[in-house]
Amino acid sequence: MASKKARGKRAKTRYKLKRRHRPLTINRILADFAIGQVVQVNIDPAVHSGLPHPRYQGLTGVVVGKQGKVFCVRINNGNQSLDLFAHPAHLKAIESIVVEMAV
Repeated sequence: MASKKARGKRAKTRYKLKRRHRPLTINRILADFAIGQVVQVNIDPAVHSGLPHPRYQGLTGVVVGKQGKVFCVRINNGNQSLDLFAHPAHLKAIESIVVEMAV
């Protein structure tokens, strides 16, 4: 009897999480984003903490809060909005656009 295939966090991500020659700097690790700033999810495979699911690679969202070292990013997933928690090394600011948040 064959054993069941393991399905970890990085399953089927050989090309999606390939290292693209961008050095990991202290500025990217300690980046700070303002509430309402538009960011893009760019997963850095060298940073294991605060790693979002590879399904959200390349999506754009708005920063809605911060919990400890990670930021809460609201993205649109079809017809619903979804809160995603990601380390700042996995986020990239989009041209300093700030969106007014309704409380």
